[in-house]
Amino acid sequence: MGNEITVREIAHIDIEGGYVIDGFPYAGLANAIATESLINTTSQFELAGVLDSELFPPISIVRESLPSFPTRIFVNKDLKVAVFSSYLTPHESLHREVAKTMLKWANEHKCSLVVSSAAIKTDEEAPFVIGVASTEEAKKRLKQADIQLLKNGTVPGIPGILLNEGAISKTNVIVLLCRSKETGPDFRAGAEICMAMSKLVPGAACDLQTLLGEAENVEQNLKIAEEETGPLRDAMYG
Repeated sequence: MGNEITVREIAHIDIEGGYVIDGFPYAGLANAIATESLINTTSQFELAGVLDSELFPPISIVRESLPSFPTRIFVNKDLKVAVFSSYLTPHESLHREVAKTMLKWANEHKCSLVVSSAAIKTDEEAPFVIGVASTEEAKKRLKQADIQLLKNGTVPGIPGILLNEGAISKTNVIVLLCRSKETGPDFRAGAEICMAMSKLVPGAACDLQTLLGEAENVEQNLKIAEEETGPLRDAMYG
């Protein structure tokens, strides 16, 4: 079996000049919580595609009596935003392929910016968000959004690969890093990341109180999906 990931579009997608947001869980659920919350609190997002691979656990996620692929693409045509939303935490062996698939898709659809994120556990009481950019143009966007730049550090996994590949291909990539308390729930960091995303994506939701309530519900759903998918993933990867 190869590591190929296929994108199956089920609706016409026109987001030229727009945005692609990475919602794959990595090192916790904050990234997935942020993107799911963005979808749920901003109107007009519609299912436009799915991602599939022989190396994804074979599972259907059922919500409100409707089955769906665990990894989907939601599009807001008015805002020109596509969100890669996933209930799956991909195995480390797939991180490079996931990132490259996302970047290739973003470039094929002539998007202007790819946004990813992750939570960094610290002793900080209050979460705060800093950013990393792959190009000078992306750095300018962070500064315009009043988001502090990370000077030195390490960004692993899918977000790190997005940055490296974006730097080589001159693709604008921004990774938002939320410093959150070690023992705190992921939904708070997810809401803070979502707020930062709204500064980069014009028209996206930015009501923190609404986001906090939505993010807490999203975290519960994601944890259930993780628990149910766990045995399948363990059987596949050992």
